[in-house]
Amino acid sequence: MEGNSFLRRLFLISAVASVVLLTLIALPTKPNPPKNPLLHHPAAIKNDHAGDVPHHPLDPLTVQEMDRAHGAIKAFFAGKAYGVHSLVLEEPDKEAVRRWRRGQPLPLRKASVIARAARTNYVLTVGLEGGEVTQHDAAHISGYPMLTLEEMESVMYAPFSNADFNRTILSRGVDLADVACLPFSPGWFGEAENGRRLVKLECFTIKDTANFYMRPIEGVIVVTDVDTNQVVEIVEKGNHIPIPKAEGTDYRLDVANGAVIKLKSPVSIEQPNGPNFVIEEEHLVKWANWEFHLKPDPRAGVVISLAKVRDPETGAMRDVMYQGFSSELFVPYMDPEEAWYFKTYMDAGEYGFGLHALPLEPLNDCPRNAKYMDAVFAASDGTPYVRSNMICLFERYAGDAAWRHTENPFTGQMIREARPKISLVARMVASLANYDYVVDWEFHADGLINVKVSLTGIVIVKGTNYVNMNQVNEDGAELYGTLLSDNIVGVVHDHYINFYLDMDVDGSDNSFLNVHLQRAYTNGKSPRKSFMKVNKTVAKTEKDAQIKLKLTDPSEFHVINPNKKSRVGNPAGYKVVPAGTAASLLDPTDAPQMRNAFTNNQIWVTPYNRSERWSGGLFAYQSHGEDTLQVWSDRDRPIENKDIVLWYTLGFHHVPCQEDYPIMPTVSSGFDLKPVNFFLRNPVLRIAPYVESELPVCKTPASA
Repeated sequence: MEGNSFLRRLFLISAVASVVLLTLIALPTKPNPPKNPLLHHPAAIKNDHAGDVPHHPLDPLTVQEMDRAHGAIKAFFAGKAYGVHSLVLEEPDKEAVRRWRRGQPLPLRKASVIARAARTNYVLTVGLEGGEVTQHDAAHISGYPMLTLEEMESVMYAPFSNADFNRTILSRGVDLADVACLPFSPGWFGEAENGRRLVKLECFTIKDTANFYMRPIEGVIVVTDVDTNQVVEIVEKGNHIPIPKAEGTDYRLDVANGAVIKLKSPVSIEQPNGPNFVIEEEHLVKWANWEFHLKPDPRAGVVISLAKVRDPETGAMRDVMYQGFSSELFVPYMDPEEAWYFKTYMDAGEYGFGLHALPLEPLNDCPRNAKYMDAVFAASDGTPYVRSNMICLFERYAGDAAWRHTENPFTGQMIREARPKISLVARMVASLANYDYVVDWEFHADGLINVKVSLTGIVIVKGTNYVNMNQVNEDGAELYGTLLSDNIVGVVHDHYINFYLDMDVDGSDNSFLNVHLQRAYTNGKSPRKSFMKVNKTVAKTEKDAQIKLKLTDPSEFHVINPNKKSRVGNPAGYKVVPAGTAASLLDPTDAPQMRNAFTNNQIWVTPYNRSERWSGGLFAYQSHGEDTLQVWSDRDRPIENKDIVLWYTLGFHHVPCQEDYPIMPTVSSGFDLKPVNFFLRNPVLRIAPYVESELPVCKTPASA
């Protein structure tokens, strides 16, 4: 059913395929794949959204609009076989969106389409009124669009149609009925790989555990052409490596893993009178002093647009951010051996961050007081389907204070004042094979936006002969990771998430201000020898705003509106406040680093350009690195007092440890977008705290 995880779906399909093919080992034929349960399970869908209509220029395509686009696409290809890799709204010009007011006619609605036919990429615009199709030149861009779910399902059958593969698996002592092969992107490592859209399938045994990631058939890689489902090459480098045991790897609660710990008194946030936010016309969210447009996207996951905050002094809604979303994810594994070197994944551009954001599970993914938003996405033939409960919205309160102070009796009276830290969270969770990414956009009443990414799921592991570190060389370098259990190595890797942040602070024309903190000396003019001094520099061009964070050379980074100043003369601004992050240690000329050059810096600023949205390139799959944020930024265009985009790269180094086995605890980091000289004074002054009599009284069933 729709709520099942993608991993469970892959598990089931692979198991079914291998059972059937066990009796057809050498034959090229294969059974017809079952219908994708994510695309074809209406019984699991609460709302088919067939009657939805757009209300806002940025509203996603409706079911009816996708149906019209689908008809135009079919007519364009005129009977030729084709696949749709992306079908989304082609957003109107930014100025048209900014000028639009509720009640006015919507700008002309168009669909943006990325498709493939006859091994060729197509970028199309479809007019949704008349059905006209415009083709755009994409021949100069290397790479391919992201894989469709249907392609991933279909290619999983390919190994079992190959007699050499079947013999290889049987020679490892594994029953074909117990094998699941998962498709992974191959990266790009030179001209020899051009001309074919490939996947590299890695295989596992699914016997005796749901956590098949802990049971790799190490060293077996099946290189397959996605367009033909033909096996191109079989790599077999691990026939001497045993398959790790299943014991102790299963993560299901109903499987014996020792005594279960369950807190006797449940903890839950209850709002019997309903939430304090409203969702108007499907996508416009209003809460406290905030409003913003919220929509799902198959590539980015969640898109926040037109974020505005109310000025407590004037009551006016003021612009903060035109649009923000996850632009790309880069996950390179640090093992150079043949079965691992290619594992340098671009999860948004190769797989689709939103495509793999599966239905959220109430109480586990989101608290009891959450409300949910569905997505309408396109299948590979262009027909629409509904992804239920893809985004959740909820208010968060953990007893923290947005501000507090107690004044002692120096004033002649005891003063105790506090304001509660209540926030609104928009959340999605993407399950990309073994890893799960939780992305939170959190809005605070003091004008702050916190963006947090949490990593959890399962560490993908490498099979090894070793069962104890006393068998390994003293430095352990040959492992490329940590020995986690018998015959299991957790390989060192990184995670980078790049965010597109089109800041419009009090309007579109903004500047980037580097507030550099430096040591200064008093030169004998004070008992103090040294102090910290602030030097402010406005970036003139893009290269001035290519920033590598350094603890020993600190700065604050502000996006300001030089045309809007406060009563005391400071420009209105917002600053990006990094939390823990990481920088890539790969060589800049290494192919994976060139393709993901957004990790060369943590902060970038570019002039707004509607074609520059995906920091790893429009076609990330097997791309060569010529259509990236680094390439755009190196043009060194003017950015002072312009419509600018700030890009922030959040990073994690991950050296696995035993506590990551067999499941990985959640690790989080993020950044803040914080007002700086934006308000006349702190907005939380006007946030009233609750008193005991205003709170709901919860009773146990026995006392109710």
